[in-house]
Amino acid sequence: MSFPRHRPRRLRATPALRRLVAEHRLGPDDLVAPLFVREGIDEPQPIASLPGQVQHTRRSLRAEAAELAALGVPAVMLFGVPARKDPRGSEAWNPDGVLARALGDLRADLDDDMVLMSDLCLDEYTDHGHCGLLDSRGDVDNDATLELYGWVAATQAAAGAHVVAPSGMMDGQVGAIRAALDSAGFAGTAILAYSAKYATALYGPFRDAVDVRIADGGDRRTYQQDVANAREALAEIRADLDEGADMVMVKPAMAFLDVIARVRDAVDVPLAAYHVSGEYAMVCAAAQRGWLDLDAVAAEHVLAVKRAGADFVLTYFARHLAESMQ
Repeated sequence: MSFPRHRPRRLRATPALRRLVAEHRLGPDDLVAPLFVREGIDEPQPIASLPGQVQHTRRSLRAEAAELAALGVPAVMLFGVPARKDPRGSEAWNPDGVLARALGDLRADLDDDMVLMSDLCLDEYTDHGHCGLLDSRGDVDNDATLELYGWVAATQAAAGAHVVAPSGMMDGQVGAIRAALDSAGFAGTAILAYSAKYATALYGPFRDAVDVRIADGGDRRTYQQDVANAREALAEIRADLDEGADMVMVKPAMAFLDVIARVRDAVDVPLAAYHVSGEYAMVCAAAQRGWLDLDAVAAEHVLAVKRAGADFVLTYFARHLAESMQ
């Protein structure tokens, strides 16, 4: 006895049919590559917990960015790793610091042919590993940190950043940064706010990449979002948009697809999602053991983030995926 085939089944019959009716597509334009540049090294340094990723020298960063641009990747997100850290994170706003110099290099090389995004935070630069100044009790001083964020934003914009991306989750950070940029003559510099950034255990490999250790075994749960909550992400995002954010982000990505979908339904601005270091490292580790197909899972993960509603995805798979699309 035969049964009629349903319409969806008929439309899956061949690769060409599947391509024709695909609801979502993934291309190089959807990708942003996070890159690390470290001060004081002569050769790129592999990051053991992020297979295939390195801490770049300024020279190797220039080569990597040029190759990504040639592959069609439209943007990079830059993180600096300074040689010297202090309680205030003062290298973050040093115009001769590692990140500022790297931004200048890439702007000279690529000008407007690639979007240069710069992570705007203090944790890579402080000796205590927190995202802001600490008060006498060892807690992050939200309001005292905002002025420093303004200095960092102006430094990054002057160095060549098209987009600054505050990731510290300080209340009022977007407003303070927008005011600082405008007063410094950088009204055209955009802000991508890490608006819904969760205090998750998935950031471990990233902290290896930027040499961050949080002092006294502390954590960031007092200022980053609780992983149990989804509704409050919308409150955070609306607050950042009211303060002048041009784009917003949900971080992590795969573990928070429900949040991405909720945000997409609620706002019309460009929405980013960050497929974070732990999400990347898990796929790499399983692939190294032969437990899954890295190429297939990488593409499926990032496509899932797009399907949930993200306009673009920050992912350590950016180069790998872009190469596979050639």
